Amino acid sequence: MQVLVRDNNIEQALRVLKKKMQREGVFREMKQRRSYEKPSEKKTREKSDAVRRARKLARKQAIREGLLPAPPKKKPFERKPPLPEVKARVPIA
Repeated sequence: MQVLVRDNNIEQALRVLKKKMQREGVFREMKQRRSYEKPSEKKTREKSDAVRRARKLARKQAIREGLLPAPPKKKPFERKPPLPEVKARVPIA
């Protein structure tokens, strides 16, 4: 995996690297390898993952076909308007 660092901007390069690693599943694999997983547990986990994926796919297909109502869409984030500037009071002498 390779990330280009532009203009010595290390923070941006780290963000890009983390995103790439997340997509590749590196963090998930590291978490799984922290401790030993028995073959029977691995088999059960993989089966449950497959069932979860199949249900999600079936739910999306049913929504596309109109058999299920689509979930409500989230409202986009709106920024509050900035506060009006307060002018400094001039003391009367």
